[in-house]
Amino acid sequence: MKAITLKRSLSGFAALSAAALVLAGCAAAPEAPATETEAAAPAVEEVDFSACAVSDEASWSDKSFNQAVLSGLEEAEAMLGVQITAAESLTSDDYGPNLQEMVDAQCDVIIAVGFNLVDAVNAAADANPEVNFVTIDGFSMGATNLKTVAFSMEESSYLAGYLAAAQSTSKIIGTYGGEQIEILYPFMSGYYYGAQAWAAEFGQPVTVLGWDPETQNGDFVGSWTDTGVAKSISLAQLEAGADVIFPVAGGLFSATAEAISETGSSAVMFGVDADVALTSPQFAGVVLTSVEKRMTNATFDIIKDTLETGVFNTETYLGTLANGGTGLSSFYELDGSVDAAVKTRLAEILAEIIAGTIKPLG
Repeated sequence: MKAITLKRSLSGFAALSAAALVLAGCAAAPEAPATETEAAAPAVEEVDFSACAVSDEASWSDKSFNQAVLSGLEEAEAMLGVQITAAESLTSDDYGPNLQEMVDAQCDVIIAVGFNLVDAVNAAADANPEVNFVTIDGFSMGATNLKTVAFSMEESSYLAGYLAAAQSTSKIIGTYGGEQIEILYPFMSGYYYGAQAWAAEFGQPVTVLGWDPETQNGDFVGSWTDTGVAKSISLAQLEAGADVIFPVAGGLFSATAEAISETGSSAVMFGVDADVALTSPQFAGVVLTSVEKRMTNATFDIIKDTLETGVFNTETYLGTLANGGTGLSSFYELDGSVDAAVKTRLAEILAEIIAGTIKPLG
């Protein structure tokens, strides 16, 4: 178990989250260029409120979902004056002890990051009914003091699939997952059905490697940290003709970027969870866009609501295209490669998903 670190000053993570908030407004028009805040927010007075979080074993610097939650904490510290504590789990054995450390620290809100913590956070919530817990990508087993945070990732993934099919020259695209857990299936299925929507619209078949939504079989690394397997899967999909790949595998997108680079391929990839071209600019040249799960927004909003109302709201937070909880990032360096007609169609599809006339899961 890694030592808990109390953070009391704005860090680079907060700067990234501030930029991400600006980009959230670009979801309906992904062709809009990214902007960043011009100046740091002024210092705010510290308040008597402690917001805490426990990561999974992918670490706070995963450039993905853990880092996005940490960004939300840092933003709450900078803008609301709350005190924050973040515990990094090195293995799954750390989940329970880290959550207990947060209980012992008398945190006002404790956030467990990721599906893998669902058993540990439910146990902690049952054992400490007076403590407020949040599970991101998890679920409640009946605890009345546990708020669930979920995202309709099939919506933004459908947009990504349509875009992938439109951009692909070979009309072969790929995807793979980290661990084979159900929380990833909406990403991969939405991607598949979005690609097939393009195929139906233009009368040209599109092959999706790595996932079959009917059988729910596909390519999975088996871990969030095994870059070797992630790279091997990426190389195999490139060899099979894929020229667009969507890694639904946290920070393992770096392995896909390396595979593209090493093969000299003109392929591109999608980031996942965070705005990867922004958080990992060294890969911006091959990241067409990212399918964002805006956990920074959710984390900040939950802390802000609890602080300002004095009441912990246990209703499920569901991030959608409609409320900006998910969406595509800007195209950055690759903006010129996306035809204006495709950008227009993406905006139309987004509106149709929000209206309910398109069902992303078929």
